[in-house]
Amino acid sequence: MCPVRVHWHVKVNYKDYWRVKIAITNFNYRMNHTLWTLAVQHPNLNNVTQVFSFDYKSVAPYGSINDTGMFYGTKFYNDLLMEAGPSGNVQSEVLLQKDQKTFTFKQGWAFPRKVYFNGDECMLPPPDSYPFLPNSARVNLASLWTLPLTILILMFISIW
Repeated sequence: MCPVRVHWHVKVNYKDYWRVKIAITNFNYRMNHTLWTLAVQHPNLNNVTQVFSFDYKSVAPYGSINDTGMFYGTKFYNDLLMEAGPSGNVQSEVLLQKDQKTFTFKQGWAFPRKVYFNGDECMLPPPDSYPFLPNSARVNLASLWTLPLTILILMFISIW
């Protein structure tokens, strides 16, 4: 069972990079987490360019697969995750270089595959359970004619 909430979202979608925000929140009023670790499996972690407020180490790759990384707090800065409350939160941003062959926003899926906090697995819903944006939308012809028809009717009424 995961003792914290791990929040992961793509903050900015640049031309050549993704900027991802990671926030870890402790909801336990009785427990601090010192020297915490966050292991993340994500298909684009082999393209990490910069990590801003956490320390990062890539876990030893298996052949050509390098999709797992270890995040942990910077000593004397955010290596202590305090109990729930104003200090019970640490966050960072990660800059990932885009590689269309390994990772895209297909169906809005940008979340990690697995997350472990201090060795405890944080269960994530399967990708199919998240809502996703359609790849395209139909044009509603009725909405295209609403404004011109309204103007025409108002002109007709003002003449009478």
